[in-house]
Amino acid sequence: MKDKLGTVVAGSLTEGLTVRLDPASSIEELRVGQFVVVQGEQHQFFSMIGDVKLDAANRDVLADPPPDDDDFLQRVLRGTATYGTFNITPMLMVDALEGLRPVRTVPRHFAPVYTADDRSFAQVFGAEGGTKFQMGMPLDMDIPVCLDLGRFVERSNGVFGKSGTGKSFLTRLLLCGVITRNAASTLIFDMHSEYGWDARSEEGIFVKGLRQLFGHQVLVYSLDPKSSRQRGVTIDSEVVIGLDQIDVEDVVLLQDELNLTSTAAETSYLLVDHFKDKWLERLRAMSSEELDEFAQKSGAHGGSLAALKRKLEKVARLDFVRPRAPVKSVDGIIDALAAGKHVVLEFGQHNSSLAYMLVANIITRRIHQRWVEQTETYLQSKREGDRPRPLVITVEEAHKFLNPQAARQTIFGTIARELRKYSVTLLIVDQRPSAIDNEVMSQLGSRITALLNDERDIEAVFTGVGGAAKLRAVLASLDTRQQAMILGHAVPMPVVIRTRPYDETFYAAVAPKTAAKKDYAKVLEDVDDLF
Repeated sequence: MKDKLGTVVAGSLTEGLTVRLDPASSIEELRVGQFVVVQGEQHQFFSMIGDVKLDAANRDVLADPPPDDDDFLQRVLRGTATYGTFNITPMLMVDALEGLRPVRTVPRHFAPVYTADDRSFAQVFGAEGGTKFQMGMPLDMDIPVCLDLGRFVERSNGVFGKSGTGKSFLTRLLLCGVITRNAASTLIFDMHSEYGWDARSEEGIFVKGLRQLFGHQVLVYSLDPKSSRQRGVTIDSEVVIGLDQIDVEDVVLLQDELNLTSTAAETSYLLVDHFKDKWLERLRAMSSEELDEFAQKSGAHGGSLAALKRKLEKVARLDFVRPRAPVKSVDGIIDALAAGKHVVLEFGQHNSSLAYMLVANIITRRIHQRWVEQTETYLQSKREGDRPRPLVITVEEAHKFLNPQAARQTIFGTIARELRKYSVTLLIVDQRPSAIDNEVMSQLGSRITALLNDERDIEAVFTGVGGAAKLRAVLASLDTRQQAMILGHAVPMPVVIRTRPYDETFYAAVAPKTAAKKDYAKVLEDVDDLF
């Protein structure tokens, strides 16, 4: 441990500890979120600073403070009549026999408190390697803070922060870790074309995307091949959606985007009962007379049926929607993920909420069905070769899929509530966590959160988290750039970090040595092998 910071003078297990600052230490060097260690008689307590205060032994001193130019008197009073205190929250305790474990007691009076050193951090967060991946460093130290990616992919997770705080870069760091550690396959619904080949940083610098870093391990699919090629991205396949692939669930998800009435779902189900997967194609082909005839036969409301046809025409006219889609279009993505590849799906110019929500829901629903079937096969056979490969699906603008209404009806809500039952989890990226269903938020395993200002969003991030009140002040103190709080299943205790720079040093650390030299002909050969 480093220099002594102070001495425990009061506190409780539920309220945290009060520490009197050592006279030799400067209160201005303390930071909310700083990692400290309390040396008890039997245990060490790994703790986080939650608040910093000024105090005095005699309140009369504060009523008549020394003059600004009387440096001698100020130094006499400092540390005796006036002093600093700080509040800390013990997060973990350790002893020689049991190692790290939850905090169930408090240290003695006058236990010394020290700044954590390299050894303390390594003891708590481990060293990089295996499933451990460095996400950054503490605010005041140059020591790696590692995330356990094995635990990370076991549950759905979230990346949150207001616009401009670097959510996409945090997400890219996480995805690079998952890929380089081979923790799971990844599917990224890339609404703004930021993850495939390259992306522009806040400083206007273009940084490498996943395809540049990992070569043939990452496949790029596109709904808009023309846009991808104009940006210099060589795609592996175009994605086309068939009208026969659109289900009622997809229509329900688009209720706000299409301004559908509350009866749209019931009307759609009546069509499905009669026409099965051809329901949307048959609806589009109906004349006014045929609509009236179907309404009389099925009991549907004629006006609702006509309104549904008119509004769903907006879906049918999307450039990537066809009456029938080639089998390889969507199944190719699923086969690639099952084979251990990673897929970035670019939307190009089709970056409207309508297109994004429709495609993401259709593909995710089919993936979930495939993984459920494979899981059931594995449970029957007990053969390791039948076990489905873990899959992480990255979704931006997640509140559109996981708001309280949609979360109960869409596949994304189902996946979020299932934990890792079928080896499929979500990585949800959003600047409005308060718009996400509380049940979904409470199920998230880990949360990586940049600065948030809205009180509702801050409250939402801590849904289902014990001791949230003590962490709120820490989150509110973050800088607007390159700082984040990590808490949850993948780290032993909450920690505030300076995020790892996404630069040439990082590229060299995570990318396969052969990625830059890989011939694209080999990429196409690998893709063909999947089909």
